[in-house]
Amino acid sequence: MASMTNPGASSSSSSTHSYAYDVFLSYNSEDTSAFTCHLHSALCGMGINTYLHEELVREEEISAIFLQVFELSKISLIVFSETLASSTWLDQLGEIIQCRKSKQQLVLPIFYKVDPTNLRDHSALSNIANLSRWCFLDGYASQFIHMLVTDISSTLCNGTSLDMAMYKVGMGPRRRDMCNLLNIGENSVQVVGIWGIGGIGKTTIAKSVYSSIAHRFEGTCFLANLREKSMLDEGLVQLQETLLTDILEDKSLRVTNVEEGMQLIEEKLSQKRVLLVLDDVNQLNQLDKLAQRSTWFGSGSRIIITTRDRHLLNAHQVETIYKVKELNHDEALELFSWHAFRGQPFGDYAEMAVNAIEYAYGLPLLLTVLGSHLRGRSIDEWKETLHSKRAHYIEFEYVLRRSYDALDDTVKIAFLDIACFFKGKKMKYVQQILEDSGLDSRIAIQTLAEKALITIQNQPLVGKIISMHDLIEEMGRDIVHQESPNEPGERSRLWWHEDVDYVQTFNTGTDKIRGIKVNCARPNKGFSNNMKNLKCFISGDVCLSGDILRFGLSRTSSRLCHHTVD
Repeated sequence: MASMTNPGASSSSSSTHSYAYDVFLSYNSEDTSAFTCHLHSALCGMGINTYLHEELVREEEISAIFLQVFELSKISLIVFSETLASSTWLDQLGEIIQCRKSKQQLVLPIFYKVDPTNLRDHSALSNIANLSRWCFLDGYASQFIHMLVTDISSTLCNGTSLDMAMYKVGMGPRRRDMCNLLNIGENSVQVVGIWGIGGIGKTTIAKSVYSSIAHRFEGTCFLANLREKSMLDEGLVQLQETLLTDILEDKSLRVTNVEEGMQLIEEKLSQKRVLLVLDDVNQLNQLDKLAQRSTWFGSGSRIIITTRDRHLLNAHQVETIYKVKELNHDEALELFSWHAFRGQPFGDYAEMAVNAIEYAYGLPLLLTVLGSHLRGRSIDEWKETLHSKRAHYIEFEYVLRRSYDALDDTVKIAFLDIACFFKGKKMKYVQQILEDSGLDSRIAIQTLAEKALITIQNQPLVGKIISMHDLIEEMGRDIVHQESPNEPGERSRLWWHEDVDYVQTFNTGTDKIRGIKVNCARPNKGFSNNMKNLKCFISGDVCLSGDILRFGLSRTSSRLCHHTVD
């Protein structure tokens, strides 16, 4: 339970506004105490600084401490019940309404097992009942609390909430652990690393923490997929520019080179309290160019780094490291069951589900993919998957490969195209390219999303983006590589610059090549006339797709389509 000795003092975890608390939570009767306490725990678990007014407000006047803390809170949640509706305490609600107007405070009523439409006759409640509110009449209180916490977190974040996994199993304790390590109240600049193997949920934890505490900082930025983005031409420069424009909210700012970017970060952010997430770091150079020293950021700033490589954290002198643990048995079973059954396992499947989670080592990614793969399949198909000769020697890729092997041929083509060329691109752009090459993009993308092989993320100001976990991307690219390990010209797709250069230099391209991606704006060498099945050619910021009979940068088919890479 929360306690407070001096409500008028400034909270150590206050936001940049003049509020001591994010949320003030109050209830009136014994019949709502259990519900309110669970709600309080859930809010605190999300890193939301919540003051719980434990003293029951009965028929006496509202206490001074009630009003004092109420005024120091950004959002006030008042749990209404039948008991409260009949209490003379309602006569004091005029003060609450007045406070709401004078302090520009957000008051959100929660009607617990009472219909607010029945309360409008009361003079005080007539205004309260008309406010935006939540109403719980029956059902599962846990689901209602989850909805409340999500809405409140989004309200506090004011647009900084990030897309996360559909089923956030086990997220509460991991988020609480991280919030404790971050120690938001301290004024020093602190760096915390999130470390663990691929597929264990590092990015999901970082997103959850970021969304729950972003409202407490003057500026925020979540730099995702550093490993991938830093490999692009001018990748680090673009990352520096994104960092600055996000935090300063100045889209006109430009960075011309890495050295200038480092100088601008230090100059413009050294007095600003920021929250920065550097996601999927795999090189020390990335940390040096984006967050080299704590003095680059203002007092109270927090830097979160996710990585598979603990050595990078040690080399960057990150002292606080959170090692992500695998899901325990109950958590793993719950996550798997959501994807396999959309609920609880039933009948003969219950025992099979327990066996299935042993395959995934408690890794959320593998539990998600395996559950999605088995959903709707017969018991015999479950047994075939779970009792194969490799069952006791299962590897990550084996679980992922089973999902790929079960796809229709056309969907496999779309999957490999995305893995090799289109991860992180706008969905509309990818759909058009796939359509130009003769695929039903709507069905393909929908199927891949249902199988958890891709995710569709809705990013502010950008729109829908096709995302893919690193392990799944690596599996897709390995499938293509295995088509011809020693001769790139015999593979269906070329994206690695050395393979493209080899095929150009020795003129080894064949009719098996479906797509090519070159890093330069215009290739300086031609390609073989044998590549008659080439459907997609990406060069710099331009993508050509369709029936490309021959690509010499001069002759193409009449069905060729031109796209700007987006």
